Amino acid sequence: MRAKQKILELLQKDGLAVKGLDNLFYFVSKTYNINIEEVKKDFDKLLKEGSIFEEKKGKFVSVPSKQYVKGQFIGNAKGFGFCRLDSDSDDIFIPANMTMGAIDGDNVIIKILSKTQDGSDGQVVKIYKPIELVAGIVEKKGNNYFLEPDNNHIPLKIKIIKDKTKIENFDRVVVRLVRGKILSGVVCEVLGKSDDVKACELAIIRDHQLYEVFGDDVISEVEKISQTVTPSQKKGRLDLTDKIIFTIDGEDAKDLDDAVSIEKNEQGEYILGVHIADVGEYVKYETALGQEAYRRGTSVYFPTSVLPMLPKQLSNGICSLNENVERLTLSCIMTIDKNGNVLSHKIQESVIKSKARLNYTNVYKVLIGEKADEKTEGVKEELLLMNELSQIIEQKEKESGSLDFEIGEVQFVFDNSGMAVGFEKRERNDAHRLIENFMILANKTVAKEFSDKKIPFVYRVHEAPRKEKVQNVLEYLNGLMIKTPALPEIITPQYYQELIKLVSDKPITQTVNKILLRSMQKARYTNQCLGHFGLALKYYCHFTSPIRRYPDLVIHRIIKENLHRPIRGQRLELLQNFTFEAGEQSSLTEKNAEKCEREVDDLWKAYLMRDRLGEEFEGVISSVTNFGIFVELDNTVEGLIKIEDLPDTGFLLFEKQLKLKGQRMTFAVGDKIVVKLLSANIYTRKIDFAFVNFVN
Repeated sequence: MRAKQKILELLQKDGLAVKGLDNLFYFVSKTYNINIEEVKKDFDKLLKEGSIFEEKKGKFVSVPSKQYVKGQFIGNAKGFGFCRLDSDSDDIFIPANMTMGAIDGDNVIIKILSKTQDGSDGQVVKIYKPIELVAGIVEKKGNNYFLEPDNNHIPLKIKIIKDKTKIENFDRVVVRLVRGKILSGVVCEVLGKSDDVKACELAIIRDHQLYEVFGDDVISEVEKISQTVTPSQKKGRLDLTDKIIFTIDGEDAKDLDDAVSIEKNEQGEYILGVHIADVGEYVKYETALGQEAYRRGTSVYFPTSVLPMLPKQLSNGICSLNENVERLTLSCIMTIDKNGNVLSHKIQESVIKSKARLNYTNVYKVLIGEKADEKTEGVKEELLLMNELSQIIEQKEKESGSLDFEIGEVQFVFDNSGMAVGFEKRERNDAHRLIENFMILANKTVAKEFSDKKIPFVYRVHEAPRKEKVQNVLEYLNGLMIKTPALPEIITPQYYQELIKLVSDKPITQTVNKILLRSMQKARYTNQCLGHFGLALKYYCHFTSPIRRYPDLVIHRIIKENLHRPIRGQRLELLQNFTFEAGEQSSLTEKNAEKCEREVDDLWKAYLMRDRLGEEFEGVISSVTNFGIFVELDNTVEGLIKIEDLPDTGFLLFEKQLKLKGQRMTFAVGDKIVVKLLSANIYTRKIDFAFVNFVN
């Protein structure tokens, strides 16, 4: 890793010309006293991740540089494409004759050809990380088979190289791509028939390059891990096995990585313990298991299944804080006053034995004074004390400017065979908020300690919105005759709170919340402590879910290392590089996982809505475009009314006011209307509505 930094430093000086790679390796090795094999290994890593590029024979440059950038290729059915950069910059247009055969999803290096006020043009010069899997439907033409990709951003059919795998016309399959003069592929998985909803779900997952199976090398390492805590592992740890500690999760959760405890001291202060599975004890650096966790970056959650970041022997086994068994943890124990201020804290390696595995439903019953099950009633005193503290913390965070948009999420209902039978908005009550508040407080406390110590770390950052985005929100609100406060020089969470309050008692609250949310930047991971705008926090990280998020695992390892020995000198430099890379990788895998989860949810929504064709629903216009309006129903389904199906003509789109104006009628974001369901397509995951009338 140290060699990577030195190679990049050399190449950032307008590139480096060498006569053969051996000369470069020798130069770096001798100049910086690094083993030559390490130099070769790190150079290869830099090539694979697109951080360096051979501009011409023997001349290498770092990426990004003056001319070159890297990002993901976004294809188009007409053959051209765009490069979506890793940063927040605008996409770069790639003409059809300059794609170098890149297809949607490939990671590419782009040479910038021109820059104007309207955007940049470029050409693909290298595909450094091509996608490997494409899902679609088999089409037989004569004696040949072709794959019609499900992804309509891939504008060509893929020739199937026949092997012993039995396939038939209209099968839904996955092919492993073979890049050559023509794009071809070998069938590696037959998912089912084209109209099988579960085959469609698997196809989406494969198109995002995700799969369930772990490699033999990973499984071999996992099988050597004890499924019980050993006496040697407990040595030197804080023993909390006699404390009243329990977990609170959803009823179907299997990976329980956080537990909580509470007491009051003689001064009336709260002693809150947040105890997190010590995954770092089992998943070490430079192991097959550690590398696989880095590559996956996150667990991915679907209505019917989970693709875990770690094998089930860890995620559901020795790392899961199951009831009545000893588990290794990292505990953040905080002393908190009656105003919600953390007076002191300690972070320690510990061992716990969860006294109860509680769920949100029964915990909420206790909080509102209803009778719950025996297990939950057994810790009623602790739960009520927790709720008391949770409300204090929540009030303090609101006063600081923390934003809570209350955007509805979908929850599916399945029968015993795994088929969806219904869906609704997911409930979020005080039991959920209690755990959220405690986890956020622990995350903030841990982040502040390591930022103050100046030890390299991975932070969860959420930067302030751009002014032009906020200005668009103000114009929309002004168009609704809502008087808004002047746009400040520095946009703060408190300013957003003011905007939320303006519509808090109006029917358009949910709509405005979504518009405000869209105006904000996307949260990401980085090794710089840049604060979290949405939570109005100066310090924030993700500490509480190391079973399912790689950044949490990274900082657990750093915390553990710091507990045992000071982190100094060259180790600081190595961690600085590693935390940056881990943040970049985790941001990318998170983005891919979220997109995949969203598409699978849309599939099941379309599948369930197919039985309701012709029914009428009340909904809210969620967005307007030059080709129609999107309408969201109360159950979170969103569908399109095409512009040609609207009862008017001569439409003009007013983007900033979020309105579509016809000769007689105007459709604006936030308007309530009645729609009729016309179609629900599981192949495209699209839903079409017809306009019925406005809701008065």
